[in-house]
Amino acid sequence: MGKGTLIRSLGAAEALGSVTVVCADKTGTLTENRMDVRSVDTPDVMRSLKAMVLASDADVTTGAGDPLELGLLRHAQSQGINPDSIRAAHPVVSSKPFDSAWKYARVTVLEDGRPVSYVKGAPEALLARCALTGPDHESWSAKADAYARDGFRVLALAWAAGDTDEGWTVLGLVLLWDPPRTEVPDAVRKALAAGVRVVMITGDHPATALAIAHHIGMPGTRAVTGEDLARDAGGGMAANLDDVNVFARVLPEQKLRLVHGLQDRRQVVAMTGDGVNDAPALKQSDVGVAMGQRGSDVSREVADIVLLDDNFATIVGAVEEGRGIYENIQKFLRFLFSTNLSELVLVAGGAVLAFILGVRDSAGALLLPLTAAQILWINLVTDGLPALALAFDRTPGVMQQPPRPAESALLDRPSIQFILGAGVVKALIAFGVVALVYRLGHDTTTARAAAFHFMAIGQLFFIYPARHTWVRPLPNPYVHAAVAVGIVIQVTIAGLASSAQLLGNSFLPLPLWGVVAAAAGLSWAAAEGIAAAVWRRNDTKGSNGN
Repeated sequence: MGKGTLIRSLGAAEALGSVTVVCADKTGTLTENRMDVRSVDTPDVMRSLKAMVLASDADVTTGAGDPLELGLLRHAQSQGINPDSIRAAHPVVSSKPFDSAWKYARVTVLEDGRPVSYVKGAPEALLARCALTGPDHESWSAKADAYARDGFRVLALAWAAGDTDEGWTVLGLVLLWDPPRTEVPDAVRKALAAGVRVVMITGDHPATALAIAHHIGMPGTRAVTGEDLARDAGGGMAANLDDVNVFARVLPEQKLRLVHGLQDRRQVVAMTGDGVNDAPALKQSDVGVAMGQRGSDVSREVADIVLLDDNFATIVGAVEEGRGIYENIQKFLRFLFSTNLSELVLVAGGAVLAFILGVRDSAGALLLPLTAAQILWINLVTDGLPALALAFDRTPGVMQQPPRPAESALLDRPSIQFILGAGVVKALIAFGVVALVYRLGHDTTTARAAAFHFMAIGQLFFIYPARHTWVRPLPNPYVHAAVAVGIVIQVTIAGLASSAQLLGNSFLPLPLWGVVAAAAGLSWAAAEGIAAAVWRRNDTKGSNGN
């Protein structure tokens, strides 16, 4: 599909055009996933630096590890700390890796022959386990909230003598800045203008998430946390799904509840994820979007789409591409159905008239306006080339419309009206061409040749009105080339004796080419008028005419 997008399911391309909600992770999708330490609020700088190094298993030399931990190590290096030397001098006794259930990571090392624990994690989780007085706890919590409201990701550090998970001493707060991707604000504006709601789901502090949301242009004044969702398990969550666009401190399993809740409200949901625990939500969503760079194998396996650059702007581009594909399919159907309907009306009507008037060929069969060979030629050449060229159509205006309802018909009401109107009008003009050629004194073979060339060339011109709705596509040079090549081929086969004979004596005197050209231009103008009238009458910009 578009750049940076791998489509794993063909149905996802169509579903993208109906997406009404995009649920996106903050870190790495809306932001650059580049954690830089801006400052450290600590009364004990040296021990805080040791905590940053020891409570981490990242390797700054190779770049392996979590971006947050790499940011901590880079900061420690900038302060003159050698991570390898610190780790070598402090053998690990035990460790407790980070988990969303407890929201901190602890390592216990030997320091001067005695066990010492160093901890890093979410401020609210660490402060609850620290030995703090009420005023001290309130002071540190207020600081963490203030920093988070400024958009920083806040990490708390603590330590304690011994191998313990409580009674720690607060070391301070680390302020990390993960800047939003420069292209994300424009992508968010584009999504909102297209009627696609953007929902941020993150494990970060709610104030941090809300600050980033405001920075990139997401509407909303409050954030709902995973704890809020857990309390609302009885059904209160539904009220939040209508007006809350930021969900923070969310557990992976709660993403599935959010997807279910949105789908219950008849939303078409695209969900991003990168971890193993995100797989159920990705599978449940209408369009699962996995991260290609940092995503797990499991998340990529169950997802419909893989983002090769983990960028939110790529998701919006994929939605636009999905809408464009659907729009091109509708153009394709309008073009083929309208032109083939004109052939059907011409041949069927011609057969009825031939029977009524007793017009027969030398073998005694009814004289039809088109032979079988001519019909096959029209369907092969003048149908095929322009239809293939439609694959290159680009229609940026599709992002100025609301999402297409998932249950909408592929052929909507305006398209059916265009097909019927344009197809019948073209057939009537073809009958007029046959009648005019007769009145000019030519025989039935010449009249049929004129009808054949009119149907073929008029068919080529029909590609233009079939592309026009209330959303106008960009100029498509491939369409122009297909029409030009088709006309050249049509004129050429009429001038070659062998091909003219194979196609039912399709040679046409030069003066009659003017009649064919005028009739083709008239049918083109009529189809354009019908297209304009149909979409103006429906007056459903953005409603898809259903």
